[in-house]
Amino acid sequence: METVNSKAITVETRVEAPMSVVWNYWNQPEHITNWCFATEDWHAPFSENDLRPGGKLRTTMAAKDGSFSFDFEGTYEVVEENKRLVYVLGDGRKVEVLFGEEGGATTLVETFDMETTHPEDMQRQGWQAILDNFKKYTEAAQQ
Repeated sequence: METVNSKAITVETRVEAPMSVVWNYWNQPEHITNWCFATEDWHAPFSENDLRPGGKLRTTMAAKDGSFSFDFEGTYEVVEENKRLVYVLGDGRKVEVLFGEEGGATTLVETFDMETTHPEDMQRQGWQAILDNFKKYTEAAQQ
């Protein structure tokens, strides 16, 4: 992945669910609102996703106590169903998500350009926490 900044961060997880389920739970707004937050005191009250090159992804992330919220937004450059997504955030940073299937489970590898406001370890932990939340939500829904 070509990066805007000098450094990209990669986080990953293995979800015990078939690729088709993981793809849908990752991309469908009714599922995104159930997992797209890093901690239990946050939530994602709104999401929309136009899954095509040139389409936009927008998810509102908010503190449950109402003290803070922001929209996470990107525009898709690449959409390869069940394989790869590339989108560009509003500040020009790129995000790439790779999907791989092995033995009935799905691996997600997400690489994103660092931003300059927060330390690298904080960014890695935040994005990993969201990915872990996705894994937990998706696996629980398969039970």
